[in-house]
Amino acid sequence: MPPGKLLPDTCAWIDFLRGRQTPLAVVLEQSLLSSEVMTCGVVLLELLQGIKSPREEELVQNALQALPHLEMSRDLWIKTGKLSSRLRSKGHILPLSDIIIAVLALEHNCAVLTVDRHFEVVPGLKAIKGSL
Repeated sequence: MPPGKLLPDTCAWIDFLRGRQTPLAVVLEQSLLSSEVMTCGVVLLELLQGIKSPREEELVQNALQALPHLEMSRDLWIKTGKLSSRLRSKGHILPLSDIIIAVLALEHNCAVLTVDRHFEVVPGLKAIKGSL
């Protein structure tokens, strides 16, 4: 059973939008029907930068437009910087995009659907690999 709120990482959306039957795509499809799926600016940016045609852009825009969109605030940017600093002090250097996704997920009580193992080092974050 999918979680209550889900913030899919870009990798999950790529599998889903390309029609791949990966564990990530399956969970995302189930979640779109039964859970509250969120999106955020950095995921939209990452998806759009990989667009290969106007048709793909329309597909991405339509898929994400109906979903709740999480935004960064000044306070969340501060939390992002502090989280990044804490993780770096422990030897974990995450990409900025993934730190943003993690902070948004923590702030809005979402699980992150991803294959990226580095989400596992974020304290309090629930990372789902595609099997519930």
